[in-house]
Amino acid sequence: MPDLPSNLTWTRAAPLKTAGPGPWIEIAFGEGDGDDAPVYLRETTAPDTVVTTNRRKWDAFVRGARAGEFDHFANEAQ
Repeated sequence: MPDLPSNLTWTRAAPLKTAGPGPWIEIAFGEGDGDDAPVYLRETTAPDTVVTTNRRKWDAFVRGARAGEFDHFANEAQ
């Protein structure tokens, strides 16, 4: 596992009032405010496996998700 900052605050992406262990995706933002500030992602069932990206790419992903750019993936899974 890569060396991660010890002060990360992980936020779970789960529906409100959901009980149980998931699996859920968790996200933590590293230090910094710029486009290159690190963003960390992990799954609750494998917390030692962490994917790292940066704030610019994370913000682009969030904008795409809000715009429905990935809806076809959800439709294929059904």
